[in-house]
Amino acid sequence: MRRDVRRLLASLLALGLAAPVAASPVLLISIDGLRPADVLQAQQRGLKLPNLQAFMQQGAYADTVRGVLPTLTYPSHTTLITGVSPDRHGIAGNLTFDPYNKNAQGWDWYASDIKVPTLWDAAHAAGLRTANVHWPVSVGATVDWNLPQIWRAGTPDDRKLLAALATPGLLPALEQQLGPYADGIDESIAGDQTRARFGVALLETHKPDFMTAYLTALDHEQHASGPDTPQSRAVLEQIDVLVGELVSAARRVHPDGVIAVVSDHGFAPVQQDVNLYAPFIRAGLITLKDGEVSDWQAMPWNDGGSAAIVLRDANDAALRAKVGALLAQLQKDPAFGFDKVLDKAQIQHGGGTDQATWFVLFKPGYEMAIKPDTPMPSPGHYRGMHGYDPALPQMRSTFLIEGKGVPAGKDLGDIDMRDIAPTIAHLLNVSLPQAQGKALLP
Repeated sequence: MRRDVRRLLASLLALGLAAPVAASPVLLISIDGLRPADVLQAQQRGLKLPNLQAFMQQGAYADTVRGVLPTLTYPSHTTLITGVSPDRHGIAGNLTFDPYNKNAQGWDWYASDIKVPTLWDAAHAAGLRTANVHWPVSVGATVDWNLPQIWRAGTPDDRKLLAALATPGLLPALEQQLGPYADGIDESIAGDQTRARFGVALLETHKPDFMTAYLTALDHEQHASGPDTPQSRAVLEQIDVLVGELVSAARRVHPDGVIAVVSDHGFAPVQQDVNLYAPFIRAGLITLKDGEVSDWQAMPWNDGGSAAIVLRDANDAALRAKVGALLAQLQKDPAFGFDKVLDKAQIQHGGGTDQATWFVLFKPGYEMAIKPDTPMPSPGHYRGMHGYDPALPQMRSTFLIEGKGVPAGKDLGDIDMRDIAPTIAHLLNVSLPQAQGKALLP
């Protein structure tokens, strides 16, 4: 048998074809809202991040990562796992577009909504073992040991829902060993600590070839208190400890493996809520009954620092003219904080959803209000926000990678978020042909 394999390899080489490349196991860790300068300039900022900063000496790093439109968690994480923009992968926002709120504020939790193959799919097709802890848009993903992100009511029943949607038997077995898992809606540092503990157990018990793990507390705290506050700094330093625990476990299981750390977007301070619903209601484009939407012709889709404008009938020329005139009027009013309004061609160029006819990008400091009765002016319901123009430096995200085959101390410069998935695919030696980006490592 071995002689036959040698003959096959010799024949391939004689034909000028490369021999198969051995895959490197990969652990992909996401820290929601991690800004690149927080790691690259940790000392100057007074941050103690030894585990994250070790990547800069031992591996490669990007100065910044340019994200997608909009710079939100779910679209960005789907780009990180597919290598394509939201217009191609189909996850256009955090929440599904739901003008009547029939889905009760449902998020885009389900991997079946992703229109292109993911890294999980590619790894599975190559016969690799996969695992996941809390990665966005992972319910029903092609993952061998899956603890997906899902919640509904924010009550203990959510853990029953997660147990039903996770790999059968996985959560009860882990809870018997480790105690209760975190609630799906728990975005605190305690929730991250619990999920990291379960991630370590998955690594040590099942030894996956490709594993994704998502930590959310930094994003949660930056929304609550703002970026670069003492509270946010303290959370980031605690997350650095969790990264160290995951890296140590991965190294014990796969000494020749690769570990990558990514984030989905940056952050900007916010002061002002913008009620974009109100002018649409006054113009008769949205009809309310008892405070709820009973009819609509055009609707803002809330993306935090931006809003997609969706038309019920995008082919209605009169409707397009009416909404276009309204947006032009609002753009002249400084109270609405518009930075720019993208038209259909600009949205397509930026890789945004084809559901939108326009895309309103707010200036940093402004955010879309949640409720249609929010008065103007109103202070921001958050202290920090993202979702703004991906071209803004404040929205840039993070990429760090180290391990077998990764050159030490290599500065990758400014990269496109769509380059990350093909880079991971290259290391795993799996196929991701639809990726719009390129592998960053030789």
